[in-house]
Amino acid sequence: MILTDRDLRDALREGTLSILPPPPPEAYAPNGVDLRLDSRLTLYNPPIEGEDPVIDPAGPGYSFKEAIAAMAGDIEIGEDGFVLDPGRLVLGWTWEKVDLGSGARLAARVEGKSSLARIGLIVHLTAPTIHAGSTGRIQLEIINLGPRPIRLRAGMKVCQLIVEQTLGVPERAYGGQFAGQRAAG
Repeated sequence: MILTDRDLRDALREGTLSILPPPPPEAYAPNGVDLRLDSRLTLYNPPIEGEDPVIDPAGPGYSFKEAIAAMAGDIEIGEDGFVLDPGRLVLGWTWEKVDLGSGARLAARVEGKSSLARIGLIVHLTAPTIHAGSTGRIQLEIINLGPRPIRLRAGMKVCQLIVEQTLGVPERAYGGQFAGQRAAG
């Protein structure tokens, strides 16, 4: 069951869901809430001359965190924004911290905004699921698939959070490879 705007406000008031800072009234859609882009982006660097550019996620000893640390670095979005060229992938985070309490029977999805998708901005490639018990800012895989550069600005509405009620309470809260990941701020 997807929570409506009324259900989302009730869950926030009851404390079964937390979004900080709290969304303003205009952030709510009939069945979701807009989230904004944080000021920090992770940019991928081109391979260094002589470096093997191939990433082998099934190889022995592969670590996602080590791979990202070796090929990317963080920047702050300035007053003029960050221009995302066509075909470029960056990692970003939501401004808001979302807490899906471990006993609340809630999970969520992050979905792109249609107004941004229609100009080619995708905010998640294949990872929309926010597991029950997750807490923190939501990491976004942002890519420009459009024909023109797109200016990203800190604080812009970048995605929607769609919250769903689970049939039961998981045996354990999310503890996968991204639990406790470094988040902006």
